[in-house]
Amino acid sequence: MQVSLLYGRSGITVPLPRDADVTLIAKPEMPRQGDPIAAVHQALNCPVGSSGAAGLREIAEGAGSACIAICDITRPVPNHLFLRPMIETLVSAGVPLNQVTVLVATGLHRPNLGDELAELIGDPWVLQHVNVVNHDALCDQDHIDLGQTPTRQTPVKIDRRFVQADLRIATGLVEPHFMAGYSGGRKVIAPGLAHADTIRTFHNHRFMSDAAATNCNLHRNPLHEEQLEIVKMIGGAYALNTVIDDQRNLSLVNFGEITASHQDAVAFIGQYCRVSVPRRYPTVITSAAGYPLDKTYYQTVKGMVGAIDILQPGGHLIIVSECSEGLGSEEYAAAQATLTRLGSDGFLQSIRHQPFAEIDAWQTQMQTKATERGTVHLYSSLSPSLQTLTGVSIVDDLEATLQACIDASACKSVAVIPEGPYVIPFVQNEVA
Repeated sequence: MQVSLLYGRSGITVPLPRDADVTLIAKPEMPRQGDPIAAVHQALNCPVGSSGAAGLREIAEGAGSACIAICDITRPVPNHLFLRPMIETLVSAGVPLNQVTVLVATGLHRPNLGDELAELIGDPWVLQHVNVVNHDALCDQDHIDLGQTPTRQTPVKIDRRFVQADLRIATGLVEPHFMAGYSGGRKVIAPGLAHADTIRTFHNHRFMSDAAATNCNLHRNPLHEEQLEIVKMIGGAYALNTVIDDQRNLSLVNFGEITASHQDAVAFIGQYCRVSVPRRYPTVITSAAGYPLDKTYYQTVKGMVGAIDILQPGGHLIIVSECSEGLGSEEYAAAQATLTRLGSDGFLQSIRHQPFAEIDAWQTQMQTKATERGTVHLYSSLSPSLQTLTGVSIVDDLEATLQACIDASACKSVAVIPEGPYVIPFVQNEVA
């Protein structure tokens, strides 16, 4: 028997021992939009929560400018399906074409340029007709300071091109997120369009260690609550949300007020991405969801954390991630170096009282959740010099590693999660 896991652009096949007791964990089959373009137009014409009287064209009437925020290259958002229809609708409502900006919500990630930007946009017409720019979280003058959130006093500085636009639209992909519960909607604004001070505050140890800051949970999730406060502080926004299946086919698209439309998309994907299993497993093999998410080790951590709820304490977690671009940022590499030097306890102690998290150190903090549960084994294309900074066990033979994990646990039960962090398994009726 063998299983295929998402890995890079082409995937990877892993042979399984013949006598292994394998549980394959995947989303139930999701509906697909037979005519995705028609579905986009339908969504733009009939916003979530409206009576059908006011679509995007009516909403945009009288607006002199519009800013459309899109996710960066780390998310497989089908921008090619909706950007041009959205822009053409805005223009038909009277918004001047030269006053439409597409803003790449990079957060603290690197900018997307050249061929990568063209791939991200997916439509040459958009690049030729509107201004497409990258957000820069470190550029002070690009942001408007709106003060602090009322409850947790997070400094709120958001890209002025978005805040000052007459019409603000966030677009993205709604999927499980290991800190904010679900991606999409409000998350495209913060951290996507936020200044480094904002991002570093609600990614500090206090936020990241909160038990509610986890996959598929919005209830009392501190990141989610701060994001909603930030939406209020900028004066609201609209959102176009998408959901895709495991083959990247469009399953859902909606449009509307940012919170209502996001809740609608969350209710939809929640039926599929949360998969119950009867028990925990001593051996789990998963992925980092393939390209584009597994371009860096930084993003790989999401796959580790997504699987830990079904891993037996002291068990073995095997993850495949191409990591074609290496570890990630220089700041992340520095955080990983601190982790490997001090160990998990020492690293966590070093960041515990920082009001501003070091850039990308939050991903290192999240990794400790996985390594505290069990042994993590990584199969990737990382060079030996970078492998030493991962803080996990490096393997180059998946079949042999899987057999060794089974032998070590003296149990032939293996859970396989081909889609990685896009599927969040949990133990049904588990007693705390």
